[in-house]
Amino acid sequence: MFFAEVGAGPRTYEASPSEHRKWVEVFKACDEDKKGYLSREDFKVAVVMLFGYKPYKIEVDSVMSSINENTSGILLEEFLSVVRTKKEAQLCWSEIRHIFTAFDMRYRGFLTLEDFKKAFRQVAPKLPERIILEVFRASSET
Repeated sequence: MFFAEVGAGPRTYEASPSEHRKWVEVFKACDEDKKGYLSREDFKVAVVMLFGYKPYKIEVDSVMSSINENTSGILLEEFLSVVRTKKEAQLCWSEIRHIFTAFDMRYRGFLTLEDFKKAFRQVAPKLPERIILEVFRASSET
């Protein structure tokens, strides 16, 4: 919530040409029968190849329910869009983890109000303490 409010939300991910080619190659490799689309099982294999994990059923259901009803699977452009979205989420999570680690100066896995105040004094010394308290409370409620 806080990151979206200050404009630090996920940015649009732009794949490099070589990365884009890799995504297309994975799509083609997983489309073994050259049908022009990926079935549910094909999609699962593609996710494993690109991200290193087997997707949960709910993730596959979500992707498959969002595809064009006139096709039997996910087309290349839809696949590329899904992969780009997953990359954006991955980068956003990585950035959040990095920021949290910088705030968690004692490596406890959580932030105290004092940790939070100290971090903000370093990066935004003129920010009113009232705002810092509001953000801390809001982040504690989620």
